[in-house]
Amino acid sequence: MRNSTLEVGQIVNTHGLNGEVKVVIWMDSIEDFETLEYIYTNKKDEKLKLQFSNVKYQKSNLIVKFDGIDGIDDAEKFKGSILYVDREQLGEPEVGYYICDLIGVRVITDEGVELGRITDVFNTGSNDIYVVKPESGKDILLPVIPDVVLRVDIDTEIATVHLIEGLID
Repeated sequence: MRNSTLEVGQIVNTHGLNGEVKVVIWMDSIEDFETLEYIYTNKKDEKLKLQFSNVKYQKSNLIVKFDGIDGIDDAEKFKGSILYVDREQLGEPEVGYYICDLIGVRVITDEGVELGRITDVFNTGSNDIYVVKPESGKDILLPVIPDVVLRVDIDTEIATVHLIEGLID
């Protein structure tokens, strides 16, 4: 089941005295963040829509000024907040799904053995790694390379993989 909203970053700190915040981006391209019309966060279990008034780059992060957050005291209240957008704002992903769509997908070998479910995805620099949680035992780490991940079907929530020699104990 695809989420209607996607997490795209987190406010990690305040910046200066005028209500700016430091944002760590979880999107593939930091420039994509600037194309967003608005963003959401939760404040006291309430969905809060935030409009951008200014965005600046700082290394691999952004310094963002939101409308209505006008001082450090206001900004401090948002520290640690997760930022998310409506899926429609980002359009369709190039590969047919977003990483968050993979969480919970069943992983089955090409021989029909169920390995578990994807609980996390991280990037090593050269490729992604699926973290698969079996019903018992330790997590299985699967490199997302053509020889291993054969198919991912988001509609049926099944990923088919081929276990090459030495991949798991």
